[in-house]
Amino acid sequence: MKIDKSLVRSFPLFERMEDADTEALLAHATSRRVPVGEAVFEQGAAATHFHLLLHGRLKVTQVTEDGQQIIVRVVHPGDLFGFAKALQRTDYPGTAMAVAESIALCWPTELWPQFVDRNPRLAVTAMQTIGQRLEEAHARIREMSTQEVEQRVAHAVLRLAKHAGRKEGDAVRIDFPISRQDIAEMTGTTLHTVSRIMSAWEAKGLVEGGRQKLLVKDAEGLLALAERTKG
Repeated sequence: MKIDKSLVRSFPLFERMEDADTEALLAHATSRRVPVGEAVFEQGAAATHFHLLLHGRLKVTQVTEDGQQIIVRVVHPGDLFGFAKALQRTDYPGTAMAVAESIALCWPTELWPQFVDRNPRLAVTAMQTIGQRLEEAHARIREMSTQEVEQRVAHAVLRLAKHAGRKEGDAVRIDFPISRQDIAEMTGTTLHTVSRIMSAWEAKGLVEGGRQKLLVKDAEGLLALAERTKG
């Protein structure tokens, strides 16, 4: 089925791309609907395709050598993901699972080199994406090394609000189901600790939870917690 270029025109990858180049790229794509809880690909599997998220949200998880599962990033609409070829890998370094009903475009991995050769914009976007992920990874490592758990959780919630927030009056709704376990896996802590922190925040009017929905009621208050220094 031919994919309408209007579906992708607003995404950064395609904003400055010529119509002919966009159509050539989309001509090789297939669309895939991903139900909640289904994986687009799994950690360690052969990297047969690279992808662009059209709609929904995905979480990318990794299982460490000691068996701990961590969430390394959230994939938002317009994000490229699974382009292992650009990382000189033949397998996927993580599992990409839908946390909301999602639709992704998929291309065979073997097309990546010729796409990059013919379309510098794709190469630039890939480099920018890799750079952003490295920056996020460094920020999280720094947080894990220097910050208390409450600060790390505040940073994680603020990042979610920034990238997946929808205004709801004076508050911001995280626009996909997010559990306390998910936040624990994002911040390297336990479900019990996150539950204690979130309950305290709810009592203070900073956030409001319920049924995996998270409403940030006082972003400035959370920012003050995130940037708090010891002393």
